[in-house]
Amino acid sequence: MKLVVDTNIIISALIKDGINRKILFSPFIDFITPDYSLEELLKYEKVICEKAKLKNNDFQKILKIVFEKVTIIPKKDYMDKLNKAKAMIKDLDDIPFIALYLATNADGIWSNDEHFKTQTGLLVFKTKELALIFRQR
Repeated sequence: MKLVVDTNIIISALIKDGINRKILFSPFIDFITPDYSLEELLKYEKVICEKAKLKNNDFQKILKIVFEKVTIIPKKDYMDKLNKAKAMIKDLDDIPFIALYLATNADGIWSNDEHFKTQTGLLVFKTKELALIFRQR
């Protein structure tokens, strides 16, 4: 199974050793994310470090470990789907995730954002849904 992972899921996995982190490191799922996600993570680095009680160099180490499991896809690989994605969702921050989903024929998007679920033509998994799949394996 290949899923596009939303930045908020990655942030949650960085902050807390909970179900998001367990799922993220599952050997049964391949995760991809647009390069935009890395930009967002770096933008919120200070907040993430504060919440997770991490020093800057620890943040960089953990981020490196996460991106050994999550493949960052460059914009050039999903750029041709940006206009279609833009027509599907109003939140500009979510366009790269939908474009990546469309460009890669991923099996779905992992996000807890409600507005993803309201879109037609997208298969979106919430953490609760993936946790059920994860427990069955």
